[in-house]
Amino acid sequence: MSPLEKLFGKTAQLTVLEYIMKNKGEINYLSGIAQGTGLYHSSVARVLEPLLQNKIVIEKKIGKQIRSFYLNEEHEATQLLIKFYDELRLVLDEQLPSPVLEIPVVDHE
Repeated sequence: MSPLEKLFGKTAQLTVLEYIMKNKGEINYLSGIAQGTGLYHSSVARVLEPLLQNKIVIEKKIGKQIRSFYLNEEHEATQLLIKFYDELRLVLDEQLPSPVLEIPVVDHE
């Protein structure tokens, strides 16, 4: 379970945002995001709209029909999201229960 999902529940918007943040620095295509998240293309397109409107994600059209997306790492809000996500991952990973160490029993007979 992802750090964002642990806190906020599983939503298509968070799933897409997390996918794009994990793939920052890369150009993502609608079909690739859909495949990588397990969501339908129409769901990905729908939840990308607020991210585009708030300039968290930038869209570049390639040709007439191909839409590509990338994380706008220059935007202050995006930088805060990345920092929050990275720190949240560390905090939640620290809260995972420690594996129980098994101590071998030595027979001294």
